[in-house]
Amino acid sequence: MTSRNDRKSGLHPRNRHLDGYDFEALCRQTPELATYLFTNDYGNLSIDFADPAAVKALNRALLAHHYGIVHWDLPAGYLCPPIPGRVDYLHRVADLLAESAGKVPAGKGVRVLDIGVGANCIYPLLGSREYGWRFVGSDIDPVSVKAAALLAKSNGLGNQIECRLQGNPEHIFRGIIGPKERFALTLCNPPFHASLAEASKGSERKLRNLGKEVKGAPLLNFGGQKAELWCDGGEAAFLTRMINQSKEFASQCLWFSSLVSKKENLPAAKKALTRVGASQVRVLEMAQGNKVSRVLAWTFFNDAGMREWWSAPR
Repeated sequence: MTSRNDRKSGLHPRNRHLDGYDFEALCRQTPELATYLFTNDYGNLSIDFADPAAVKALNRALLAHHYGIVHWDLPAGYLCPPIPGRVDYLHRVADLLAESAGKVPAGKGVRVLDIGVGANCIYPLLGSREYGWRFVGSDIDPVSVKAAALLAKSNGLGNQIECRLQGNPEHIFRGIIGPKERFALTLCNPPFHASLAEASKGSERKLRNLGKEVKGAPLLNFGGQKAELWCDGGEAAFLTRMINQSKEFASQCLWFSSLVSKKENLPAAKKALTRVGASQVRVLEMAQGNKVSRVLAWTFFNDAGMREWWSAPR
């Protein structure tokens, strides 16, 4: 019997989870995880990924074992993110920054803005540990901002991660980015559903894919509040709004980026980027097993401007 899953194909070469989960080591770090373990049909230890308590315990163990994040929890009902996929986003955009920086940039001189930091604060926590970057996390939900700030402080990262409340939900960057602030990168995991009903159907599909029978009202088993899961117009509308508003901060952010869960949303996003005059547009493919997603990234700098960015005081 082994506690390690099969190699997770498609993850970035620097991803610590490339070889799956070593459940025995994780349980030594976080004993509570053992409560949720069972031996699957392939003779490997696993958990029920449809059980939100089991997923939260796994996340807590992964963060403690691999990243030294020893204090991590969520308010009830908030989004519980998959760690391997979230850190893969960071590795992909780190390589993007390296193209103009000459190497993967590390340290507190690299400032990153996480749009929609969420109560889980996952990107700032992972990015600060993996690369030493400084983060500003913004959110329209006061509970998320408070919870994320508490996680940063509890893990000794209060001086490296700042959480800000976006007071106007129509604005993405305005009201968050100060007039003299500069960010090497912006991140976003946008709400990809257009309504609660659509979000519930998505959760139902996840449960069925995990072999679970769905009875009655679908459970949002992976958690998530309105701002985390859905918005008017869904992912496509959010992306268009973000692209349009990024133009105002073209000189203050080297690269803008966002996850795009639905590839059919890419053509309209690319047209919007042409309209606002983006200099370069990249689509970074990500995969974890059979799940494929992508990062859309854009900049208003040319190659010379990007090189100059790294030589300027930060």
